[in-house]
Amino acid sequence: MDKPYALPKSERLSSLTAVRRLFKDGASGFVYPFRYMVITEKSASPSVEALFSVPKRYHKRANKRNTLRRRTKEAYRLNKATLTTTAIEKGLGVDIAFVYSSKEILPYKTIEYAICKILAEVGSSS
Repeated sequence: MDKPYALPKSERLSSLTAVRRLFKDGASGFVYPFRYMVITEKSASPSVEALFSVPKRYHKRANKRNTLRRRTKEAYRLNKATLTTTAIEKGLGVDIAFVYSSKEILPYKTIEYAICKILAEVGSSS
């Protein structure tokens, strides 16, 4: 049974070489409160892989970082369909990283709005 709102391991960016390549060669942008990096390329098996990061520099307490990371993952998980359908139609492999760049702990609605805006930008530019 296919779960459209799941975020399985195969959709999370975990390869060290892929992460290094993304941060070195990827295009970046900023939508408050996220800095994002994205790299797209033609692929035989189109997929979208995402990475979520909340730097210790801004949030020293692990429970705050975990809360923000969970909110980001949830917003992405519920809205990823816009990007995945575009990537599959165009035959693209998309790697994207979301880096939370605010010192404030923002509510879920603000985070979700930013994630939706990023996904729309990446989907339209790829």
